[in-house]
Amino acid sequence: SLKMASDSPESLMALCTDYCLRNLEGTLCYLLDNETLRLHPDIFLPSEICDKLVNEYVELVKTDSIFEPHESFFTLFSDPRSTRLARIHLREHIVQDQDLEAIRKQDLIELYLTNCEKLTAKSLQTLVSFSHTLISLSLFGCCNIFYEEENPGGCEDDCLVNPTRQVLVKDFTFEGFSRLRILNLGRLIEGVNVETLLRPLASLAALDLSGIQLNDVAFLTQWKDSLVSLVLYNMDLSEEHIQVIAQLRKLRHLDISRDHLSSYYKFKLTRRVLNLFVENLVNLTSLDISGHTMLENCTIPSMEEKMGQTSIEPAKSSIAPFRGLKRPLQFLGLFETSLCRLTHIPAYKVSGDKNEEQVLNAIEAYTEHRPEITSRAINLLFDIARIERCSQLLRALQLVITALKCHKDDKNIQVTGSAALFYLTNSEYRMEQSVKLRRQVIQVVLNGMESYQEVTVQRNCCLTLCNFSIPEELEFQYRRVNELLLNILNQSRQDESIQRIAVHLCNALVCQVDNDHKEAVGKMGFVMTMLKLIQKKLADKTCDQVMEFSWSALWNITDETPDNCEMFLNYSGMKLFLECLKEFPEKQELHRNMLGLLGNVAEVKELRPQLMTSQFISVFSNLLESKADGIEVSYNACGVLSHIMFDGPEAWGICEPHREEVVKRMWAAIQSWDINSRRNINYRSFEPILRLLPQGISPVSQHWATWALYNLVSVYPDKYCPLLIKEGGIPLLKDMIKMASARQETKEMAR
Repeated sequence: SLKMASDSPESLMALCTDYCLRNLEGTLCYLLDNETLRLHPDIFLPSEICDKLVNEYVELVKTDSIFEPHESFFTLFSDPRSTRLARIHLREHIVQDQDLEAIRKQDLIELYLTNCEKLTAKSLQTLVSFSHTLISLSLFGCCNIFYEEENPGGCEDDCLVNPTRQVLVKDFTFEGFSRLRILNLGRLIEGVNVETLLRPLASLAALDLSGIQLNDVAFLTQWKDSLVSLVLYNMDLSEEHIQVIAQLRKLRHLDISRDHLSSYYKFKLTRRVLNLFVENLVNLTSLDISGHTMLENCTIPSMEEKMGQTSIEPAKSSIAPFRGLKRPLQFLGLFETSLCRLTHIPAYKVSGDKNEEQVLNAIEAYTEHRPEITSRAINLLFDIARIERCSQLLRALQLVITALKCHKDDKNIQVTGSAALFYLTNSEYRMEQSVKLRRQVIQVVLNGMESYQEVTVQRNCCLTLCNFSIPEELEFQYRRVNELLLNILNQSRQDESIQRIAVHLCNALVCQVDNDHKEAVGKMGFVMTMLKLIQKKLADKTCDQVMEFSWSALWNITDETPDNCEMFLNYSGMKLFLECLKEFPEKQELHRNMLGLLGNVAEVKELRPQLMTSQFISVFSNLLESKADGIEVSYNACGVLSHIMFDGPEAWGICEPHREEVVKRMWAAIQSWDINSRRNINYRSFEPILRLLPQGISPVSQHWATWALYNLVSVYPDKYCPLLIKEGGIPLLKDMIKMASARQETKEMAR
């Protein structure tokens, strides 16, 4: 089902929501006074649509760098007569006091505020507006929501001297929240009296007190008849805590896990404590004891432990206290404990570090609220993907994508997640991945590159992009990916390996794409960036992959793109060409790339006069004799000269060398090439070659063009015969055979 889920198209609802949010002004809204968004008066939307709009908006602001947030977005939902909200999930800095204030008239049933650090005590007052309808509330990580600004002197002038101080609000309680059943206060700020805060709540069903230190939790027993879920992650426990928990007999989910790296805990889990839970909490279906040290041996003797087929039956449990369970648990959290490596664990789902299944369960369970644990779990997945083969590939990919999206600003997750993605997208897994899924990977990779200038993340992201077919799979983010790569290459201090991968990607991105793409990338400063890299390498006297890829990228980006050819000349490209030729006389690959590029420049009539100098013409003439890279360097040099000759004797504005002398050397070169040479070149169009056929001004150019076509169609007929026909080459060749000025051998070849 996962395969199908990842492959099915987006629902119409999701597509419309996305479209409306990206085009608010053209769809649901108009702009008042050029700045405030207002809903069109004839629009009435039910909560099913409004909830989606708000939740998707938060998601877009968080994960899509191109999406612009709107100051007045939340005011669109201020009037419940036209827009209804019921269940909304807001996160991080996206939401401020005035945003909640804007929707205070809504009858919210579910409000999740996760890590909304900009919310202050003003929002506590707004919460009271929802008190009569709220069933579920999360204030997880809203670290400032119990602070208000106090103005010390109360006088106007004094404020300038003393900036506002933050004061803890002591008098807020959940008085009047009569329907509230589910509450998450995770990472609540110290100093708030939790007991007083919660006392008015009549019947809590689920409570999350993650990361809060409470010495006395006896007050929890006031909900012993209603509480079914209790989370005390990272709370330092004691015997008193355990005795209270054992009285909460309705509990179905108990989480007393901890991050074993975060601080020193005195409490150790014992066999007696686990027995107490099993005996008293008879409804328990989910228990998390991750990160705990076991003080005494809770396991059965190892001889017995290894026997028989792996079983989840409580009677066979390797963890002795769990033999008292009536049925297997739905979930058992054992991440970073020794127990997860045992054979018989009485649970359908176990989080741990023993194998892929346990690790994926851990990532799934802890991503939302525990990035510190998740990053370690992803690190384990990275090892599995690198060393063994992932058996649940799609699930693994989706979990890593979700974690990277959810924790865009968490360095550990970005480093481990981007590394895992590299191994999860490589070629052996390729067949199992849908287009949609691979696009999601590309999106999170580009997000990572945008948010992090950190070397490891940048390298991992670039390497992951190399697992995709370029340019095809990156086409949908073409501008963005080029901007990010050029950004990396323009940084003053550069990591060698990242530079090499980024140049390779840039080269691949401009190979075999449409001219408008090439022009757009040229305008982003592509030509300039490559020339700067070449300049730097020249100064270091090194001709490495970066140098060769940079010239290759310039060759690709100037193909049939006159604007980019002109940029190359304007930024002293010819000077660099001559210097590279002189500095690296033996580098064949380099010579081929440079001459391929100059061939593109020579195809542009307006730019040819700039090539008409004694120095350049001598260099090209001498390269006719080059044996570098088979015939490629000689062939490209001859191509450059063929275009220059095509402009006729009157364009030959130099005394040395003589035009006739160069023509003679061109004939000699062409006659020396093997007509069956296999080629290191790729033509998307024959137009620049066909141009040289219907003319009598330069028979040698005509001959070079005919030789080129003859060689390509005879060595690669499947590829080039259709191209020659499609571009009208046949009638041009027929006409040339009738021309008096054409040489006999040229006509033979044409025939």
